Amino acid sequence: MTAKRVGLLGGSFNPAHGAHRRISLFALEALALDEVWWLVSPGNPLKPREGMAPLSARFASALKQARRAPIVPTTIERQLGTRYTVDTLRALKRRYPKHNFVWLMGADNLAEFHRWRQWRDIARAMPIAVIARPGYDAAAIASPAMAWLRRHRVPAASFAKAGARSAPALTILRFDPDARSATAIRRERPDWAEQYRSAALRDRLTRLLVEEAETS
Repeated sequence: MTAKRVGLLGGSFNPAHGAHRRISLFALEALALDEVWWLVSPGNPLKPREGMAPLSARFASALKQARRAPIVPTTIERQLGTRYTVDTLRALKRRYPKHNFVWLMGADNLAEFHRWRQWRDIARAMPIAVIARPGYDAAAIASPAMAWLRRHRVPAASFAKAGARSAPALTILRFDPDARSATAIRRERPDWAEQYRSAALRDRLTRLLVEEAETS
């Protein structure tokens, strides 16, 4: 398998939308990545199950947003059997030992990163790039996780170099913010998942079909 620089963006993608695509393309260029993988979560322990669309619909929305871009939506966590990010990252590193991974997260995630299971182990597993998000920057900078990570902060230019991929390492990516959110989409279109009711699409990484009958 050819070694790649891969950014990992995890989330519910309930649904995937243009801001996911935009920040992924920005990270691709800023960090000299080959691809970004969207880890469409079977279930986020920090988010309520109520209002969560079936995995098949969320995966289908991700495929639609990723078209014609070096973005790979995947439900690989379902196959790995992992529930928490720290376990997913360890499993991905074992499965793809030649790849150089970078964990991508929004500033809203950094603000509550200290609540994640074994968050320091996540930071030690691979470099982290935080992408600015409107309304969350102040909370992220003041967060307990940032107090620990601050000593490991490096400029984006250095972070992008192949030789600067050791962890822990943190960089902050700042660009023109995109305020689009899945919450707003669900508010405006609560039935958004209906358009994907008959979707049965193949996961490029796992080679498995993600079908309508599957739920979160």
